[in-house]
Amino acid sequence: MKVYQTNEIKNISLLGSKGSGKTTLAEAMLYECGVIKRRGTVDAKNTVSDYFPVEKEYGYSVFSTVFYAEFLNKKLNVIDCPGADDFVGNAITALNVTDTGVIVIDAQYGVEVGTQNIFRTTASLKKPVIFAMNQLDGEKADYDNVIEQMKEIFGPRVVPIQYPLSCGPGFNAMIDVLLMKKYSWGPDGGVPVIEDIPAEEMEKAQELHQALVEAAAENDETLMEKFFDQGHLTEDEMREGIRKGLVDRSIYPVFCVSALKDMGVRRMMEFLGNVVPFVEDMPAPVDTEGNEVKPDSNGPLSIFMFKTTVEPHIGEVQYFKVMSGTLTAGVDLDNITRGGKERLAQIFCVCGQIKTPVDKLCAGDIGATVKLKDVRTGNTLDEKGCEIAFDFIKYPAPKYQRAIRPVTESDAEKLAGILTRMHEEDPTWVVEQSKELKQVLLKGQGEFHLRTLKWRVENNDKLPIIFEEPKIPYRETITKAARADYRHKKQSGGAGQFGEVHLIIEPYSEDAPLPDTYRFGNQEYKMSVRDTQEIPLQWGGKLVVHNCIVGGAIDARFIPAIVKGLMDRMEQGPLTGSYARDVRVCIYDGKMHPVDSNEISFRLAARNAFSEAFRNANPKVLEPVYDVDVMVPADVMGDVMSDLQGRRAIIMGMSSENGFEKISAKVPLKEMSSYSTALSSITGGRSSFTMKFAGYELTPGDVQDKLLKEYAEKNTED
Repeated sequence: MKVYQTNEIKNISLLGSKGSGKTTLAEAMLYECGVIKRRGTVDAKNTVSDYFPVEKEYGYSVFSTVFYAEFLNKKLNVIDCPGADDFVGNAITALNVTDTGVIVIDAQYGVEVGTQNIFRTTASLKKPVIFAMNQLDGEKADYDNVIEQMKEIFGPRVVPIQYPLSCGPGFNAMIDVLLMKKYSWGPDGGVPVIEDIPAEEMEKAQELHQALVEAAAENDETLMEKFFDQGHLTEDEMREGIRKGLVDRSIYPVFCVSALKDMGVRRMMEFLGNVVPFVEDMPAPVDTEGNEVKPDSNGPLSIFMFKTTVEPHIGEVQYFKVMSGTLTAGVDLDNITRGGKERLAQIFCVCGQIKTPVDKLCAGDIGATVKLKDVRTGNTLDEKGCEIAFDFIKYPAPKYQRAIRPVTESDAEKLAGILTRMHEEDPTWVVEQSKELKQVLLKGQGEFHLRTLKWRVENNDKLPIIFEEPKIPYRETITKAARADYRHKKQSGGAGQFGEVHLIIEPYSEDAPLPDTYRFGNQEYKMSVRDTQEIPLQWGGKLVVHNCIVGGAIDARFIPAIVKGLMDRMEQGPLTGSYARDVRVCIYDGKMHPVDSNEISFRLAARNAFSEAFRNANPKVLEPVYDVDVMVPADVMGDVMSDLQGRRAIIMGMSSENGFEKISAKVPLKEMSSYSTALSSITGGRSSFTMKFAGYELTPGDVQDKLLKEYAEKNTED
């Protein structure tokens, strides 16, 4: 295989909503480039992209697939990404290591919410966008309506390169307003017949051609002057203007294709080969120090590992992008992220599960390797003396979680290893060992996202697992001051145990003055603070302990034990066993025994005194609340609002955004447990949402009473 230089390489992401036909389009692209001799189909389960067992089981993409094509003396590296929102991490990864996004739109359903989500990602990463309107041969295809919708949502930068002469099952011809030619196909697609534009279409074609020329000229002052002087541009000048417009996102070209029938695919490939920006045309990526790293084949060697898969008979396959320098097989590199050395004995160009060994890859190219010792997704590998590191991929926060455990408890360690491997393959699968909840939490982008992992663990790794409702990390606090004392006394022959602690607790607040005087009933308690410990809590809030002991009632050496006792109850609150927070404690009196007093006695005494005072301090349970933004079509907005209100949501605002309605609300985490499933059911999968932790708020009285009752019953059973 030829060694392609940086100025001959183009990296492209294939994006779009679920069912838009990306996998079928990828097959047609590979066929047109001669990479495959026969096009596979999703139904036949023989496509290049969807080759993992779970993808064949479900019938659509779960993982992104890397493939390459040699076309017009250039190398096109393409990453075909899953369309379902649950697998958005693949698309985010792909866009970070490629330079152009081809967004596939189903001509039957137009701009779906998933399309908008991925477009927003391209905008945040400042990546060029090309639209491919697919399935123009579908029963409900409506090109004009979809173009109008696209312009309404994405703005006037949407510029058609082609338009079909008819839509629906009879689709077989289109007008190309860049080349000003008519393309038509036979029933089986393939090689088109290229003719002059018919007279009856000339006026419309010239109007769209003029709009395209103006859009191209806007991106170059020289072209603009020439356009004003001559009224037209040559084909090469238009290509140059469009390329510049793509780089600064001032133009979004629209192509027409039927991927299933291989109509229009080769023409779009020609545009990708001739017009789409090269690697070196795009802004250089930035390393962790904020320095630009240009894709220079003669520069220091640095590669970024962006993807990991585990494949049968091979094991781990690591995909990388050559960020700088020229990579050769057999080279030794330093892992800048984790430390240690790695030898890349073999490097490959990849086309799905087909791996072609190569000797060399230049800056900007994408490849894969195997049998590395200790490399993880996101690591940077450099040649000796080079200290470049990259960390530019940012993934969305999880939206769905379940507690996970093996059916057989002895398999817990095996499951932990599998989950670690799964996270490497898809970093949006997040695993957390929760000490607080005493559960292993598996977090992801939706129910199907987690169900996919479960299928793979049970079918590929043969390990039965159980998903359970995750516990909620409630917090406990108090709302008024209270006093309590407790004497721990135990005698069992020989030395006994004795410790007595008197304390007052009250809510903690920042900048509160030192405690002075408290009154409970008819008795007044005056405090004299001798020492203060302020303990920030890992789970939020603080515990502040004032030592107000006078007269040596408790020896100073027992104070640390008393604080440990208080922390015992902060870690397992008296109401529900949840973490407690924001409490101020004054230890003001107590008693000790010259022989029987010891640390454990005072620890137990403090623990029980704190529990009693806590229950008398008008305690409250706090629940985690999240900021939730939901994007919904207008026709189902009422149903979504009703569902949110049934989840104790507080609606914070509503707005319109690019043809969709946006609902902003604050919702308790308890009520978000299966929200992704419910939202998909209500809206037919046409909506999406994001959620972000907002803070802790008081639970309603009825909810708190229920939680206390459940905790009391559980402790009785135990």
